[in-house]
Amino acid sequence: MPFADVAALALPAHAAVAPVATTPWKTVTVRPGDTLWHLAIAHRTTVHAIVEKNRLTRGGALIMPGQKLLVPGRTSGPTKAPKPGPVTPTRPTTSAPKPSAGDRTYVVRSGDTMSGIAQRYGVSLTKLLAANKMSSTTIIFVGQKITVPGTGSAASPSTPSPAPTPPPGYQYPSKTAQAVAESKAKLAAMTVPTRAQTQAMISATATRHGVDPKLALAIGWLESGWYQRAVSYTNAVGVMQLMPVSQTWASQLAGRSLDRFDTQDNITGGVLIIRALQASADSREQAIAGYYQGLYSVRTKGMYEDTKRYVASVLAVYNRL
Repeated sequence: MPFADVAALALPAHAAVAPVATTPWKTVTVRPGDTLWHLAIAHRTTVHAIVEKNRLTRGGALIMPGQKLLVPGRTSGPTKAPKPGPVTPTRPTTSAPKPSAGDRTYVVRSGDTMSGIAQRYGVSLTKLLAANKMSSTTIIFVGQKITVPGTGSAASPSTPSPAPTPPPGYQYPSKTAQAVAESKAKLAAMTVPTRAQTQAMISATATRHGVDPKLALAIGWLESGWYQRAVSYTNAVGVMQLMPVSQTWASQLAGRSLDRFDTQDNITGGVLIIRALQASADSREQAIAGYYQGLYSVRTKGMYEDTKRYVASVLAVYNRL
């Protein structure tokens, strides 16, 4: 019998958990294509809460159409997970030219491209590349500062904000900030590989699991700049920006427990998720979108605008590797 939770392949690696509802619980019937993740989002709770309330085995890995589950009584439509925030990895870089009067500084976020930045500020791509001493093949990374010429705006602070402004009306669980701080502290105390070593690890892991190494490298670059100490404001961790729930899914795919704080396990988890998405998606672009937005969401809602930018950025990096 096919399991409804095969649609867990829709789970984005860095998705945030919706705020937990405090209303009474009610019974719902699992429909084909339902996953615990999307039930949690729709009913303002968490996967863990549903698993605990229903005493599901194996972390709720297997749920079936027709199965009855208890969920919080207050219902709401699925909400879009917020875009992952920028990270500020410490890496050796070439200093950007000092902005002139009338220029401004833009901090690169996930999904950005130089052409997209140029369009956003109404400058030509040629001028933007020249102002930053770049060529059309230069790869940009999250947290990098870009000089935008002649915009007439004041430069942004030298230290990028740790997270973009949350969507209006969206509230995060109070424990999220503490979890992020704990993740950063834990990673700060650990030894992590260099970017070159991480690149080699991604390539080797992807090859071992039958995934295009360039695709894994491109996604890893967009997610973290190949930096294991990267932590987003939603507590996505490491090179492949894994959330706790995606760590659980990746562990099921691996057949063993993976630790997202361990660089090799983090990379393995991301690669296995990419492989699973490619096995279910209709195209490479849809699989890439699924890593960011969730494959179920992409199929039912189409790609969000930031997802389209993310896919374009991944493919741009892919073509330069």
